[in-house]
Amino acid sequence: MNIYVGNLSNTVTQENIREAFEAFGQVSSVTIVKDKYSGQPRGFGFVEMPDQTEGQAAIKNLNGKELLGQQMNVNEAHPRPDKGRSGDRRENRGRTGYGGRNRY
Repeated sequence: MNIYVGNLSNTVTQENIREAFEAFGQVSSVTIVKDKYSGQPRGFGFVEMPDQTEGQAAIKNLNGKELLGQQMNVNEAHPRPDKGRSGDRRENRGRTGYGGRNRY
């Protein structure tokens, strides 16, 4: 089960998160999402727990609990919907966005 963990402190470590979740069962992995340019934590991450029941127990018991001074948001992670790439010129051909004529 993939679990989203949000509102994390900038000082939280993977080990801090692992310890909190291991109280409810086995943890396969912990990932803290970081900004790709600065390398600073973005305030959320993901925990993978192989057992669904243990994952649900962790969500129920840790959502709203404090970890290093921050009240965590914990819930089941869902895949991001594919929004497509609107920046591709071939895809946007004919849509200038300024009400003018097509200049492509």
